[in-house]
Amino acid sequence: MQKQDTISRILCPPLREAVGRMINHTVYPLEEIRLRVNRPAMAYAGRKKMFLTSQGRLSDSEDEGIQVTSAMLEKTLELMSNYSLYAYEQELKNGYITLEGGHRVGLCGKVVADGDRIKTIRFISSLNIRIAHEIIGCADEIMPWIRGAQGIYHTLLISPPRCGKTTLLRDLIRQISDGEKMQVGVVDERSEIAGCYRGIPQNTVGLRTDILDGCPKQEGMLMLLRSMGPQVIAVDEIGRIEEIQAITTIVNSGVKLLCTIHGNSLDDFLNKPGMDELAANRVFQRIIVLSGRKGPGTLEQIYDGEKGDYAVLL
Repeated sequence: MQKQDTISRILCPPLREAVGRMINHTVYPLEEIRLRVNRPAMAYAGRKKMFLTSQGRLSDSEDEGIQVTSAMLEKTLELMSNYSLYAYEQELKNGYITLEGGHRVGLCGKVVADGDRIKTIRFISSLNIRIAHEIIGCADEIMPWIRGAQGIYHTLLISPPRCGKTTLLRDLIRQISDGEKMQVGVVDERSEIAGCYRGIPQNTVGLRTDILDGCPKQEGMLMLLRSMGPQVIAVDEIGRIEEIQAITTIVNSGVKLLCTIHGNSLDDFLNKPGMDELAANRVFQRIIVLSGRKGPGTLEQIYDGEKGDYAVLL
């Protein structure tokens, strides 16, 4: 059964029936379900954002959308958490929970804070259910470009949100782990790469891959370096100064890096605060730019990051 089919089990009955009908009748894969109390349910499929009707159709009219009540949202939360939402208290501090199958649910509501630290979220009023997708083989076109005579290149993927960078990163990890037979360490800070549920990856990331789930990237990279002997370390969405310092340590240790960053172009990377050090030191030997121009994961450019002028390879 496909992952998008399993999502209906954690929805309250009215939504479960509508989503089940929609999955059976649409040719587009379901990407997200957005539920907001006292507002119509929405579904994203094939990059279309529309209202979900009780008949399982996607409509442009908000009047046709299923009105989400507090009781519907509460029942959905109970099903998602197996009636034990308190078991997800640690994840709630980060604003999301990860479900069996690797699906990730973002939550909004009343934030309970202790000074500058978030303790949990109460009175939840919005859910963003992101359906787990993995596309085995989507990195086939990229692999020859990041593999050289000396092994895997330090590689950076640049992409706007929702354009497939995490999906591509996941398949690169799988291919390096299984195809290149290298030890890969993954720091999966937001549980999006491996989609771990109770510590077990729900996505295919390779036989030689170790995952630190829910761990801050800067700490996780150094933990993997000290304890797991990785040949490659992969992280998603770098940007903080502390992460850049950890990346420098990893590079100097001889471990290869796979990273992603938000952006639309090479210039976006070069102009981001804190990235000037990585750019000046030519840390990334391959820089790959993605877009959604022809759908998620559209390959735009590949740059040689070892040369001063960032020569275009593709």
